[in-house]
Amino acid sequence: MAQERRGTRRRILGRFGIRGRVAAGVAAALLIAAVTLAALLTQREGVVIERGEPVATEATVAADESGPRRSQPSDGTEREGAENPPASLLVHVDGAVFVPGVYELPAGSRTNDAVLAAGGLCEDADTTSLNLAAELHDGEKVHVPSVGEGSATSDAPLSGSGPAESALININTADVATLDELPGVGESTARAIVEDREAHGPYTSPEDLMRVSGIGEKKFAKLEAMICV
Repeated sequence: MAQERRGTRRRILGRFGIRGRVAAGVAAALLIAAVTLAALLTQREGVVIERGEPVATEATVAADESGPRRSQPSDGTEREGAENPPASLLVHVDGAVFVPGVYELPAGSRTNDAVLAAGGLCEDADTTSLNLAAELHDGEKVHVPSVGEGSATSDAPLSGSGPAESALININTADVATLDELPGVGESTARAIVEDREAHGPYTSPEDLMRVSGIGEKKFAKLEAMICV
């Protein structure tokens, strides 16, 4: 079989006048060309990778359905204010009102809200000196005077229920019970005043009272006209 193939190649090359070593070289070149062509054809017929459509996973489907997500705080809760103001306050209402007593009101309520909670004004109520628009504070007392009783406001208690304007309280000598009578000063604050006085010495001016924890500028403004050193 091999001899027949060699004979066939010789006859073909002989027709073109190619003999001997030249014929062998030409045969080798043809063989190399045939192998190269076959290799090229094999590469062209290799596997072709086509780009397919993206596959939807459960995660991508959930993301598409839910839409854009809002960023959440690290602890998973909505941020709130650093400090939450008190939701309510207790106020004592007496005097010329229909139902005197202690009432719980929303924070930020006014004197008029306290009067309404106590049933409203009596016919003989005198509001000439009573500021119905004043903002209330926890533990405050609102006294509504009657006609002819004299002036009174929620910030200045009447004689008998607290210190009179003419009888100032000396914050260097008053005890806890006496300081407790001041408006807006409870037992704990009164005790803090005495303890601060004993720890740091006598107060040199009424303004020194603001060094006590729980007494700020607003509370001191209510006490300034009632204290002395």
